[in-house]
Amino acid sequence: MKITINRENLLGPLQAINNVVERRQTLPILGNVLVVAEPGGGIALTATDMEVEIVVKLDATTEQAGSITVPARKFLDITRALPSDATITFAINEDKVKIQSGRSRFLLTTQPATEFPSIGTFAPLIEFDLPSSTLAALVEGTQFAMAHQDVRYYLNGLLFEFSPELIRAVATDGHRLALCDRPVDIGGADPLQIIVPRKGVVEIMRMLGGSEERIRIAIGSNHMTVNTAGQSLTTKLVDGRFPDYERVIPRAGEKCVSADREVLKAGLARASILSNEKFRGVRVVLSNNQLTAIAHNPEQEEAEEEIEVEYQGDELEIGFNVSYLLDVLTVLKCPTVSVDFIDSNSSCLIHDPEDAMARYVIMPMRL
Repeated sequence: MKITINRENLLGPLQAINNVVERRQTLPILGNVLVVAEPGGGIALTATDMEVEIVVKLDATTEQAGSITVPARKFLDITRALPSDATITFAINEDKVKIQSGRSRFLLTTQPATEFPSIGTFAPLIEFDLPSSTLAALVEGTQFAMAHQDVRYYLNGLLFEFSPELIRAVATDGHRLALCDRPVDIGGADPLQIIVPRKGVVEIMRMLGGSEERIRIAIGSNHMTVNTAGQSLTTKLVDGRFPDYERVIPRAGEKCVSADREVLKAGLARASILSNEKFRGVRVVLSNNQLTAIAHNPEQEEAEEEIEVEYQGDELEIGFNVSYLLDVLTVLKCPTVSVDFIDSNSSCLIHDPEDAMARYVIMPMRL
């Protein structure tokens, strides 16, 4: 097997697949990348941690078809260290692979391709195409609310609901909830609900980047695959039941605040400077056309920020984790934001008044 490829064509794909390679592996071969030289020219690079698998195809000159696995991190470091205009020759030499470029030569140990594990193929329950920007918007608008290492493992991922005319993404860590809808046309498929694990969500976002191409999604009973023109990502799905999130979405509030999103975000960010570093609590006091954010910390320091808003109603005092509020105000892109309150013990609902496609729920905290 012998491959010749430009360094610039190889570096990006190698970086992409190295994202799924864990430094500490239970199986040593999972620290390797599978290199397949295809008969008609071109190569395929594959990496997996048995939860997520990425396959990248790229153009290269192949003199002989074959496959081998090589240490992923070392292969990347060698490629990154070579000059940007370098041409790399990759050839098997007995049980080692020889990488050569100009006056640089490297010999890496290999392991047989037959020992490389694969998530494998699956029978799709549904398959459909959609713009990559649609999936990216769903993930970007909700992923921040996923739980981190929660014992309720099904919260450590992102819920997707598929129906013939709509895709919904939902994430919650038990203290906040993010929900985002996008209209699509995926045919007459039956409604389907899946949970994609955190690592799969992160890699999907990396894969999509800012491209506008159409992607193909295939969903099976235990796996989901996202295909772009030159890359394929397969992730296992979380085997669990997501909670009934509809129950926690409050009704339209009797107390509705309308505010300039950037002004509100900046004011809360300033107040948060003197909040408790661990609990990040901020007390929000509502009065006529004014929102006051008050923060204290164990050093007896205090911040108070008065923010002009549109609000007419009874005075209300309620506590929140200010980081949760700032996360939502960062993800929303609308100029004006609406915040609906019921009382000081109930969750608030944050949304774009002009767009019902995204809704965010934040539980109050006692201060």
